[in-house]
Parts: sequence; C-alpha cells; structure tokens
Amino acid sequence: MTYLMIIILIGFLIFIHELGHFLAAKASGIPIARFSIGFGPVLFSRKIKETEYCLSAFPIGGYVLPDGIEQVADLYNIPLRKRLFYTLGGPLANIVFAVIGFILLNLIAGNISFYSIIVDPVHQAFLYIYKIICSLGLIFKNPDQISGIAGIITLGSEFVGLSFVRLINFAVLISVNLAVFNLLPFPPLDGGVIMLYLFEKINPKLLRLHIPLAVTGWVLLLGLILYATVLDIGRISTGLTA
Repeated sequence: MTYLMIIILIGFLIFIHELGHFLAAKASGIPIARFSIGFGPVLFSRKIKETEYCLSAFPIGGYVLPDGIEQVADLYNIPLRKRLFYTLGGPLANIVFAVIGFILLNLIAGNISFYSIIVDPVHQAFLYIYKIICSLGLIFKNPDQISGIAGIITLGSEFVGLSFVRLINFAVLISVNLAVFNLLPFPPLDGGVIMLYLFEKINPKLLRLHIPLAVTGWVLLLGLILYATVLDIGRISTGLTA
C-alpha cells in the first residue's frame, strides 16, 4: 500500500510541475491547445475557450501542449520573455509546493508565527536547493549511487511508512529535486530549453541546433534512466536475497 502511495505522490508532483507550466503559459498569454492529467488515451475531455482539458488513461503526471506549435520556428516566434516564464513555470511550481510543505510541517509542529509561516519555509526550501546543487558533483564521483524511479519508490516507502509528517518531508524533498533536476542545462530538460533560448540570443543561426541537441539529450536521458533502473533492480534483488 505504501508503494502505491509513493507512486501516486510522485505522479502528483509531476502534475504540479506541469500545472506550473500551464499557469505560466496562461499568465504570459501563450495559447494552450491541451492540458492533460495523465498520459495515454484520453478518457474524458472538455474544451474551454482554446484549451482542451483532458483526463487520460494513466493519471500519473500530465503534460501541456501549446497551441500552434507545429514546428520549432513557431515556438521561437513567441517573445523570449514569455518563453522563459513558461519554461520556468514548472520548476517554480515545485519550489512553491516545497514552501507550502514546510509551512504545513511548521503548523503540525505547533510553530505558528510570522517567522515560521513566512520566513522559515522559504529559507528551508532554498537550503534544500543549495544542498541538492552541492551534491550534484557526487554523481560523477559515485555513479553507482544513482537511483531511478524504482529506487525512489522503494526508499520512499521505507522512509515514509505510515507517518504523515514523513510523507510531507519526502514530498518536499522530491519536489525540490524535480525543480533542480529540471533546471539542469541539459536538453530536453527545462534548463536545457532555457540554454537553447540563450543560444538564440547569441546568434539566431544557432536555432538549427534545437532539434539535434534535443534528440541527443533524450537519448542520453533515456540511457541514464535505464542505467539507474538496472542499479535499482540490483539493489532491490540484493535486499530481497539478503
């Protein structure tokens, strides 16, 4: 049951990330053709103005599909400031969620003051961000310590147990990790997209690098996911046979 709860939690945090992109797009005037809760075949949809809101078959996470973006050139016709805000919307939503999580933890602990509700949660969120950024170098020193989704679910279920407070702590940690990971300057992550936007400002001809860099990034990212999954399976099987 705990495993299922962690899976739902991770899916919810991915949904929060996509919701951030969606709200940022709406705020900056970027038309959205579809906003889906989940992936796969659409089970239910309703169109409100230009946006189709969908519930898909696998309600884990979600996605945002801008309207009229049929080619790379269409995307780059949108003003840069709007694209940057739209791209940053996902990571910012995860950081805001983490701040809300810290507020909730302080309330549960009975810490009710201006500092504990306003100042400390923001400080704690950025302290988490700092610690995660500092730990990124350890990935290259100890690549065998990388963990994928299977490892996160396993470790998360063991850490959380039946504790609501631990569940919030875990949600905050994963949400901040999602924000930092997505801001890495590595296509097709949000940080990589921002990097491509900066390339465009340096020289518009660099726009042609968008597709090859994105494809290369996807291949490397999928390879990393596969590598992490193999490591996770090895750890889990070793734990089962120990």
